[in-house]
Amino acid sequence: MKLSRAYLPTLKEIPADAVIPSHRLMIRAGLIRPLAAGIYTILPLGWKVLKKIMGIVREEMDRIGGQELHMPALNPAEIWDETGRNADFGDELFRLKDRKERPLVLAPTHEEIICDLARKFVKSYKDLPQMWYQIQNKFRDEPRPRSGVIRTRQFFMKDSYSLDSDEEGLDRSYRLHADAYRAIFSRCGLDFHVVGASSGLMGGKVSQEFMFESEFGEDTLAICECGYAANLEVASAKIETAVFPSAPITRVETPGKRTIEEVSGFLKKEPSRFAKAVLMVADGKTVMVLVRGDHELNENKLQSFLGAVVRPAHPEEIVAACGVEAGFVGPVRPSGPIRILADETLAGQRDMVVGANLRDHHFTGAEPGRDFTVEAFGDFRNVSAGDACASCGRPLSVTNAIELGHIFKLGIKYSAAMKAHFLDRNGKEKPIIMGSYGIGIERILAAAIEQGHDEKGLVWNTVLTPYHVHLIPVKMDNPEIVRVSESLYAALGAESWECLLDDRPASPGFKFKDADLIGVPLQVVVGERWIREKKLEFRIRRTGETALIGENELSHRIRAYFGEKREGAT
Repeated sequence: MKLSRAYLPTLKEIPADAVIPSHRLMIRAGLIRPLAAGIYTILPLGWKVLKKIMGIVREEMDRIGGQELHMPALNPAEIWDETGRNADFGDELFRLKDRKERPLVLAPTHEEIICDLARKFVKSYKDLPQMWYQIQNKFRDEPRPRSGVIRTRQFFMKDSYSLDSDEEGLDRSYRLHADAYRAIFSRCGLDFHVVGASSGLMGGKVSQEFMFESEFGEDTLAICECGYAANLEVASAKIETAVFPSAPITRVETPGKRTIEEVSGFLKKEPSRFAKAVLMVADGKTVMVLVRGDHELNENKLQSFLGAVVRPAHPEEIVAACGVEAGFVGPVRPSGPIRILADETLAGQRDMVVGANLRDHHFTGAEPGRDFTVEAFGDFRNVSAGDACASCGRPLSVTNAIELGHIFKLGIKYSAAMKAHFLDRNGKEKPIIMGSYGIGIERILAAAIEQGHDEKGLVWNTVLTPYHVHLIPVKMDNPEIVRVSESLYAALGAESWECLLDDRPASPGFKFKDADLIGVPLQVVVGERWIREKKLEFRIRRTGETALIGENELSHRIRAYFGEKREGAT
């Protein structure tokens, strides 16, 4: 491609609303342009990279037996009513009506449509297993789109679905997808973690996320040197809590002190000696959950335990349940009957500080089992940095991360609801056992940029780079330089190297800055050294290493850098 004819609008200034590097550089290097909040046009340079990512995804999905199809993004709402997700998705689901007032949705995912296809096709165990996938536009009405293509309202997803007749088949499909995902992200040159995760609205009991570390990530991972890794939503750690001797329960005045920090300082007791009461609402009923004062409640773990969507109780609900506002709430003699759960770190604990359900008062010496009844103990807390790994006991580290892909064992959640059944070997009707597997295509692009850039701009790896070579003639008014540049451009194209030729009548400095911003791996400068010595300046963008070479060396140098397969290590 010749830059004089290309639509490649680079920018020197940093966009004011772009916070993370991938967002800034995708706009500056001319990969994307915003249309509205969370809606982007993918420009030619960005589309070249996305097509390469899609190609790798298709190759690996085909390798494990996936069959590509294409499902409609526009769905009748009634099919989403069958599973209840029309309501469950809340405001994130785009809803609209056609001219006849029939309700429609823009699909954020396609489990319902897969079930509809399956119940029309699958009749017997002989029709299974099946593995169907697509690369399709998805739509989610994000309340706060941000971070460029990381969180948008319209995006490309590779979503695939496995249909099996038994759990053993699901295990195999899940394993095949996990291996394919590792291959995809590795081929794309990414560093990533595979972590245990919460299934959330998707349902199912087993899921894993593929994440890359980023200080700007909205997810948090707990990681250990032994290889343990999990999303903080489900991460666990060894229980390490000192048990104190019993003490009489005593109500003490704590005037104006309501936070753990305030009461801890006032009573001169460590926050770990507190049982903090957090009131949540599940299925319309208020639940009290106790966690240690230096810990935080993990709502996802609580939600999984209760099997219901939970939310924090409103102030008026707290007063109705305990007779006092937040800050003084506790498990000892609340004003009415309430379900009490407690984190496992509180099991067997004694001499704890709790709210007294009376304004400006707390209890010391409180003890579960003696002073109040706990219905059940469970893992309800967030893991913290330094906690002991549940696998090896070494300290866990906690880091921010961004999701690349997510795989789920759905089981029969959708097939049972939509009556997607089959006849087994004994002629008995059973629901199809399903798996669901997603990859954010633009997120791979963003991850490659987050992990491949410097202060000058993009630094593409050998796999995803939109071009292999960036030819830079420094003087377009010199006929010899123009001739050699055009000759090299034609020769490299004949060898199937993707080449970007900067044939614009611009200054050398302008061209060099654009070349570094765009980040093509190899830069070849045709300048004064060619006029004087018939030498080309061959430069590796990643390292800055430069060599003077003859024209006949260029092809060999390019092959040596990229390898014969033109795919490999960065």
